[in-house]
Amino acid sequence: MTEKPIRWGILGAANFARQHMGPAIHAAAGAELAALATSSAEKAANFAAFAPGLKVHDSYEALLADPDIDAVYVPLPNHLHVEWSIKALEAGKAVLCEKPVGMNVAQIDELIAARDRTGGLVAEAYMIVHHPQWQRARALLAEGAIGTLKHVNAVFSFYNDDGGNIRNQAAKGGGGLRDIGVYVLGSVRYATGLEPEGLDYARLQMENGVDLFADMGFAFPGFTYQGVTSIRMAPRQEMHFHGDQGVMSLTCPFNASVFDQAEVKISRPDMTTTVERFPRVNHYVEQVEAFGHSLRTGENYAWPLEQARGTQAMIDMVLATA
Repeated sequence: MTEKPIRWGILGAANFARQHMGPAIHAAAGAELAALATSSAEKAANFAAFAPGLKVHDSYEALLADPDIDAVYVPLPNHLHVEWSIKALEAGKAVLCEKPVGMNVAQIDELIAARDRTGGLVAEAYMIVHHPQWQRARALLAEGAIGTLKHVNAVFSFYNDDGGNIRNQAAKGGGGLRDIGVYVLGSVRYATGLEPEGLDYARLQMENGVDLFADMGFAFPGFTYQGVTSIRMAPRQEMHFHGDQGVMSLTCPFNASVFDQAEVKISRPDMTTTVERFPRVNHYVEQVEAFGHSLRTGENYAWPLEQARGTQAMIDMVLATA
């Protein structure tokens, strides 16, 4: 007997939801994009174009009150994430909230308390851990494919100087660290399974309360880390794990199949190189299916709130130096 699909609603008609997560929910096995909360008929039509039969609510509250909805995706501006995730939990919905799930560690602690109080499933939409390139990178490090890890360096940048964009608005949780720092910081924690021992340095360029550029160094058990984020530089994304017996590189670690093809490359001292490629994997679809599996079975989710909290603690340390 076929299981009843998990019926999803989306709080708000954000562009990212229309371009990526809405289609991913629609395409995922065992999921159905059933409802959207927006007061814009034009935006609703954009979603209905790929999700026929979509129910449209004119408020977030109305969608949360809909008894037919099992789970909600929250793509709202960063400063609203915790507030509406808690409201959704209290309405009995499972919640997949866009990153960063909170503005600081204290907010994530508040959300963890709400999760524990309601018994609901809530997680940060940190899609990269569901992509096979990152699962493979984690396995390769664990099996010693590059020997002993000595250093990690990461970069993620793009150019956006639009003052009307929330990424450039401090009051709405803008800035490079909250938008893309979660990737360069959270990925090293995921891949190694280790937590930083402390912040070595941070150099920030700020404008109107928003970090435009960050260069940061952390000490981890056994290795050092250096990462760069910028929302005022040409697009670039790379991750390199440097061991004493090789270097593992991910040339499209964060926007697989959009920025470039996902690849894991290992270069060794004998000048040999191996490359594993992961074409046509949609990590947003993988994320929705993994969330649905945890919701149905109660099995642990790959990126629980405690993991999101660990990354946020690193971001908080860097921002505290501004």
